[in-house]
Amino acid sequence: MTTRQAMRHLIARTGYTIVPGAYDTLTARLVEQAGFAAVYLTGGGYSRANGYPDMGLLTLSENVRFIGLTVEAVGIPVIADADTGYGNALNVIRTVREYEKAGVAAFHLEDQVSPKKCGHYDGKEVISTGEMIGKIKAAVDTRRDPDLVIIARSDARAIEGLDAAIDRVNAYLEAGADVGFVEAPQNVEELHIVGRQVRGPALVNVFEGGKTPMLPATELEAMGFRLGIYPSQTHRAAIRAAQRVLSALKEDGHTTRIEPDLATFQEREDAVGTAEWRKLEERYMRLG
Repeated sequence: MTTRQAMRHLIARTGYTIVPGAYDTLTARLVEQAGFAAVYLTGGGYSRANGYPDMGLLTLSENVRFIGLTVEAVGIPVIADADTGYGNALNVIRTVREYEKAGVAAFHLEDQVSPKKCGHYDGKEVISTGEMIGKIKAAVDTRRDPDLVIIARSDARAIEGLDAAIDRVNAYLEAGADVGFVEAPQNVEELHIVGRQVRGPALVNVFEGGKTPMLPATELEAMGFRLGIYPSQTHRAAIRAAQRVLSALKEDGHTTRIEPDLATFQEREDAVGTAEWRKLEERYMRLG
């Protein structure tokens, strides 16, 4: 089974799949090693990992390079963030070609005006439903592998209201998208409504500090959601851990007091498969 077929299986079954976010390739490997069935490459995460806010500042080529490295490093399905497709429907064609070549199992497109903003920032704007339908159709017609999953996201909740956002997502599903994603429902009742009214597999975005309340996976599954992306938890953990290390180093001149909370040397090496690479080195470097 390919990773795209595995992704298809996840959205076809009735259960709920937790998909942690990764902000770099190492984090994606840790997600796989922790036993999760898929990993989400958060656009906001890799923007921040490169020192930029989540405001659509990275280019298609920059993102594709990161995505390709990560797909190569893991064996589980990778869901990538394609923002607005980096422009209009013609740009979406190029984006889908590049993302498909990079090996992603799924990606999501959103209906914000380009350049986009984080889905939980204020001051967003959306394009017309008709223009977004054109983008979805362009994506569907462009993909060469029918197992590549297209996720349609609407950011219209904050601008046009919840009903309009659900109507948009259902129109995108009718246009050929495989999964519906209503961004930023604002309370538990709205989550219930989205889970009931999206006419296809539904995705929910789960993280602390946004406009959507955090709920246990069991409750989200009961509401009807098929996928849950958890984009920023690993990144927030890394930021806090780095701050603690730097604070200890600055104050003490060493990190002894926090060493029990850090990965060991061997755990660091295991995270990137050093032993496996050494075996390959021993196997092939001696052949000559």
